[in-house]
Amino acid sequence: MKQELAEDPREAPQPGREARPARADGVAPDAAWRALLDGASAPYRAAGRFAWHFARGKLGRDPVFRALLERGELAGRARVLDIGCGQGLLASLLQACAEAAAQGRWPAAWGEAPGARQYTGIELMTRDVARAQAATAGLALAPRFVCADMRQAELPDCDLVVILDVLHYVDHAAQAALLARVRSALGRRGRLLLRVGDMDDARGFAASQWVDRLVTTVRGHRVPPTWGRSVAQWRELLQGLGFAVQALPMSRGTPFANVLLLADAAAIDGDSA
Repeated sequence: MKQELAEDPREAPQPGREARPARADGVAPDAAWRALLDGASAPYRAAGRFAWHFARGKLGRDPVFRALLERGELAGRARVLDIGCGQGLLASLLQACAEAAAQGRWPAAWGEAPGARQYTGIELMTRDVARAQAATAGLALAPRFVCADMRQAELPDCDLVVILDVLHYVDHAAQAALLARVRSALGRRGRLLLRVGDMDDARGFAASQWVDRLVTTVRGHRVPPTWGRSVAQWRELLQGLGFAVQALPMSRGTPFANVLLLADAAAIDGDSA
């Protein structure tokens, strides 16, 4: 299924919003990314060899993390909720980004640097939560991790929700119910970043499912059944909940059929600002 690259609307500045960190014209994007990878991975040495190698491999090989930074998709969102956070890689990456921006090492060619001030991660697997807590205990961001099933976990009020590659682990009814709660937690102007596999791309979807099962096994977890949708079906579901949706291919350099859905909450009467 061919995906169209939509225009990237930027959120208008809000009253009281902090000034954007200065960006450096002389910072090469590749060098900046390598430094961020090193900085975000380093805390995981405290959680053991597996945690560090997994952090390096996931952050370094999955195109979604660098793409989010290059496009500025994490900018302007103070309260971040990461559902299915694993060992908390996004929290560590956000901390590395904050340090790079503060030190004038943010590439001018990229979008605005993230400005997270609060991070909550929800993860079902106790071992992943333990690794996350061990690795990120000293971060200035002070991330909070909740070991819970995303279907029942309380969702705090937030500005950005990130769900990468986990929603297919629950059935269609549970997917819809969780996304409805996400919409409520976001309120006005919030954003959901949801990466999913596109079932219309049969070969790529099968490849991603196979690797998903392999990684799940290697991490010591039981392989659950999965429930997929086509991108058109995901878009219809999100639009029905009051989101404006863009679909971006997010499988560069991989054989997968991954698509990142940028879902911006449309204002609804009664929402809080």
